[in-house]
Amino acid sequence: LSRTEDTKRRARHRIGPLYRWSGFSAMAPPKKSKKSVENLNSRLQLVMKSGKVALGYKTSLKTLRSNKSKLVLIANNTPPLRKSEVEYYAMLSKCQVIHYNGSNVDLGTACGKYFRVSMLTVVDPGDSFCSA
Repeated sequence: LSRTEDTKRRARHRIGPLYRWSGFSAMAPPKKSKKSVENLNSRLQLVMKSGKVALGYKTSLKTLRSNKSKLVLIANNTPPLRKSEVEYYAMLSKCQVIHYNGSNVDLGTACGKYFRVSMLTVVDPGDSFCSA
């Protein structure tokens, strides 16, 4: 057994339990293509400029209940119960739901805001050609 093989074996032995107990996996999850994320962000910026948007959970539910929303964007780290509730309301009002591939901080930044946004609904798409 050579010295490098021995150090690799020891390193694997040290790291092994860390992966097992902390929820890490050896393989990375499949990522969306960067172009689709950039495309969504650019469309979102256009909607924020020219359209009408309701930011946040409470206002999103209000627009969904009044059947005014065309599209719902939900952040990655929204709690599952809240996510399923919004999806149910969206299904009733027949509007599309997009799961944003980023946290609420990322979604807020994509909207051009300095605060976190868990979800938003597009009421009027404006000049953008959002698929609704």
